[in-house]
Amino acid sequence: MKNMIKDALILFAITIIAGLLLGVVYDVTKEPIAEQKQKAKMEACQNVFTDAATFEAYEFDADAATQVLAEGQLTGMNIDEIMQALDASGNLVGYVITVTDHEGYGGDIQFSMGVKLDGTLNGISLLSIAETPGLGMKAEDVIVPQLANKQVSAFAVTKTGAASDSEIDAISGATITSKAVINGVNAGLYYFETILVGGNA
Repeated sequence: MKNMIKDALILFAITIIAGLLLGVVYDVTKEPIAEQKQKAKMEACQNVFTDAATFEAYEFDADAATQVLAEGQLTGMNIDEIMQALDASGNLVGYVITVTDHEGYGGDIQFSMGVKLDGTLNGISLLSIAETPGLGMKAEDVIVPQLANKQVSAFAVTKTGAASDSEIDAISGATITSKAVINGVNAGLYYFETILVGGNA
């Protein structure tokens, strides 16, 4: 009985010490982690909106955004975050919209997209993708370059060669990934046109 009590006290002491150490580690690392996340966010914004001098968070209702997309028959994706892109004088020049599409072949695909006030898509920056190596993972090399500096309301994926600005060549052997990225981009553009510059922002 004495041994059991002794062992229990030892385990209790170890648990308390481990908890305290974890708390200390968390306090020490939480600020650097937060700073790193903020830096990565700003770099992603700058990648898709090089003309902007600064970026400010734009408050919006994520659930309402999902409803707006559903009304436009754009389901299976979410608007995660919106940043206002400002010039050196503080004037609004566009938005950086972060989208997650849940239709990827290997899981969620998240990216940021920069859209000017006139509707021009500067481009997108992939933040998270876990598609098939050698196929869907080619999105960075195949899909992303095709989306730069395009001014269309929506894109379509084609396997026969893009004939207009609104058509995007699919990744060979990875049509699901191609459509997931493009559907996500279309969702961002739809929200931009309907809400951000549609008189409802």
